[in-house]
Amino acid sequence: MIPAKFDYAAPTTVEEALGLLAEHGDEAKVLAGGQSLLPVLRMRLNAPEMVIDIGRIASLRGISDDGASITIGAMTPYHEILADDRVRTRCTLLHQAISEVADPQIRHRGTLGGALVHADPAGDCGAPVLAMDAELVITGSSGERVVAAADFFEGLFDTAVGEDELLTAIRVPTYDGWGSHYEKFVRVAHQWPIVAVAAQVKVEGGSIAQARIGLTNMGSTSLRAGAVEAALVGAAPTAEGVRAACDLAGEGTDPPSDLNGDADYRRHLATVLTRRAVVAAAGREG
Repeated sequence: MIPAKFDYAAPTTVEEALGLLAEHGDEAKVLAGGQSLLPVLRMRLNAPEMVIDIGRIASLRGISDDGASITIGAMTPYHEILADDRVRTRCTLLHQAISEVADPQIRHRGTLGGALVHADPAGDCGAPVLAMDAELVITGSSGERVVAAADFFEGLFDTAVGEDELLTAIRVPTYDGWGSHYEKFVRVAHQWPIVAVAAQVKVEGGSIAQARIGLTNMGSTSLRAGAVEAALVGAAPTAEGVRAACDLAGEGTDPPSDLNGDADYRRHLATVLTRRAVVAAAGREG
């Protein structure tokens, strides 16, 4: 289908983009990588009067490492993140999840910031960002504010980013000495995950000392599996050792029912995938 008519602007600075957002309000949509917005426009699920393309804002791209965390500009495309050795070795869980996003064409154009603001609960990026306790830098006319990943996703396709604000950067703590694994279940290659699990595990003295678990497509937002995390502490890092803890993966979730499976099926999948992810992560400790 052909999108409805809209005006187009391509600012080159954050300030210019914020000015356009202030001017057009809820009649504007921000275009990042476009891999989510363009299909929405073509299907006429949304018909904004103004599309603000932030792809020319150079300050929103790039990766830096301050030792304690890696900061990724919101407009940094997936393929640049995957090519960065600092992300691969020090934020491995995020690297693993992004490598599972769709196909090479999407990973060339799509951006981490665009995916997070789109906030599709079936997207691959939300769960690892939650599991890594990332911080999201949001910029508006009054300056920057920092929101914890736990407070960023507010509902289905809804985030803490206001209509007059932009997500400008993602700060991801490094987890040296931790193991990680992203376990994704699909029926068809390059599909949105039916369920996926992002796991980070620290093993000390032959047992799990700490764990962080993010769940994909198990509710209206990406979720943190707190019950599993607490139950894993002290467990042996084996399939049997973590089984009871991972059986709690469905607690507090509200997964959808659709053609790929009903809610109970997804809850069962979550327990299986969490067990696989935790065991795999425990075997990769740094």
